[in-house]
Amino acid sequence: MVNKNEYILDFVDEQTVASLDSFIESESDYVTSANNIAKLFGADCSIISTNDEQENKKLLSSFKNNLRLLIQKTWVEKSDMASKDRLLNQLEDFFTKDTTWLSNYDLFRRIIDDAVFLMFGQPTDSDDFAEYTIRIDPEFGIFWWYISNLPEKANWSEEKCRVAMMLGMYFLANY
Repeated sequence: MVNKNEYILDFVDEQTVASLDSFIESESDYVTSANNIAKLFGADCSIISTNDEQENKKLLSSFKNNLRLLIQKTWVEKSDMASKDRLLNQLEDFFTKDTTWLSNYDLFRRIIDDAVFLMFGQPTDSDDFAEYTIRIDPEFGIFWWYISNLPEKANWSEEKCRVAMMLGMYFLANY
């Protein structure tokens, strides 16, 4: 069940909250829900269903470049520099390993969690972090609400993992 704290309803309508819940729970009928989430991030539905290899490569490249830039440009204490370097290495691993979407899902979640921790300087699993992010930057907070509701470990099909990750990648590629 989607974490539906009251604050999210100030920024996202009930139908979108229900779409995220449906996306997470359904293995066979999640595409409509994914399309609603894509619209929330300003995307058209083609990022979900495209088989255009060029479009996919462009999205992956934009995601990688933007996330790398966000990580590199985030100021951190000297003691956190090793974490920043480790995160950049994980991002490279994510793109160089010849693995499936399903097998890369866990690494994707860790990379996003660690990047957001560096950006905000707070543990992402604290009770008030999601509300904090949405109050600081509503657009990013909505993205974090999406990511934080995804399971840490996916027991989904290859295609559903691809869709879940592409939604997150689309947001960060355009942030």
